[in-house]
Amino acid sequence: MTYVDALQAALAAEHAALFVVGYLGAQTSESASPDLYDALQESYDAHRTRRDQLVGLVEDAGAEPVAAAPSYALPQVGPGAAGQVAAAALAVERACGATYGFWVANAAPAQRRPAVAAVLDSARRELALGGEPRAYPGR
Repeated sequence: MTYVDALQAALAAEHAALFVVGYLGAQTSESASPDLYDALQESYDAHRTRRDQLVGLVEDAGAEPVAAAPSYALPQVGPGAAGQVAAAALAVERACGATYGFWVANAAPAQRRPAVAAVLDSARRELALGGEPRAYPGR
């Protein structure tokens, strides 16, 4: 995998994350589950910022950024099922974290700072969504 391939993979993961996290946010009650709602809002904002950053990095590398798909598979969550929503959001963070790991591994030392920041941000969001500390990224 090349550096640009790793950027594109991370960008594709961000497109999917935005779609899924947006859906999960719509399944969450701000009044009934304020901590989960806030975690999803923070996640959405972070993924949007990271997506925009990756678009710029791909363009700076002289490539055309991968476009978002028209839709993505959505997790099955029941109404008011905060635990299911949190678990689905945690899965999104773990998937993104894995692509950030490829980004780190394929970046030259001078290019690693934003990739490492992405890994750390994702790990922090995992904890906010009920994840347990673990070797990162990994499963």
